[in-house]
Amino acid sequence: MRLAGKVAIISGGARGMGAEEARLFAREGARVVIGDVLEDEGRQVEAEINESGGEGLFVRLDVTSEESWAAAVAAAVSRFGKLDVVVNNAGVVARGILEDTTAAEWDRVMDVNAKGVFLGTKAAIPEMRKAGGGSVINISSMSGMVGQSYIQPVYNASKGAVRIFTKSAAVQYARENIRVNSVHPGPIDTPMAGARLNDAELQREAEERSPLGRTAHPIEVAYGVLYLASDESSFVTGAELVIDGGATAQ
Repeated sequence: MRLAGKVAIISGGARGMGAEEARLFAREGARVVIGDVLEDEGRQVEAEINESGGEGLFVRLDVTSEESWAAAVAAAVSRFGKLDVVVNNAGVVARGILEDTTAAEWDRVMDVNAKGVFLGTKAAIPEMRKAGGGSVINISSMSGMVGQSYIQPVYNASKGAVRIFTKSAAVQYARENIRVNSVHPGPIDTPMAGARLNDAELQREAEERSPLGRTAHPIEVAYGVLYLASDESSFVTGAELVIDGGATAQ
C-alpha cells in the first residue's frame, strides 16, 4: 500500500474532494484524521473508513483558527503517534466580478483559502520535524495560475497566494525533509460546484473550456494528492501539480 504507516490530516475532509482523499488514503494504508466544521458529514466519513477496515478519526476543525489547528494536530498525535502528511484541502468559492465583492467577502475567502493553508502548514511542521520529515499538500486551483472572467478576483487571489506560499515554505523546510507542494485542479464535480452542476448552461460552458471536453471526477484529483503524500514523490517539493484537463495549456 502506498501510504502504509503514515498518518495524515485532511482539512475539509467531510465531503467532496476532501472525503475522496480521506477514503483513498485509508485504502492505501494511512491512518486518517478528517478535519471539518461539518460534523455529521465528517463522522460519516470516519465511520465509512473504520467500517471498511481502515483507521479514521474525525475532529472538528475550523481552518481559520490557530487553536483549532493545534487541537487537530494534537488529536492526530495522541491517537496515532505522529504526523506525516497534511492536506490543506478546505476552501470556499466565489463567483462574479470585482465590483460584486464586498470587504467582508474578501476577508471570508482569504481567511479560509489562504490563512487556513498558512495555519495548517505552520501547525504541522513541529510534528513533521519530530517524525524526520513529512509532506504538506496545499490544494490551490487553476484559478491560482490564470485570471477568469466568471470568478471573483478574490478567489484567484486566494489561490494565487497558496501557490507562492507553497514555494516559499518548500524552500525554507526542504533541508528538514519536509516537502510542500501545491495541486491545481480545474472544475471538479463536488458539492462546492453546486451552482455549476445545477445549471446546465454553466456546466456546458465549463466543459467547452476544457480541452478534454469535460469536468473532473474527484478521484482523478485525489490520485494526484496521493502521489504527493507518498514516498514516490520524495524528490518533489515546491512543485505545482496541475490537474485541469488542459485548461491552462491554452
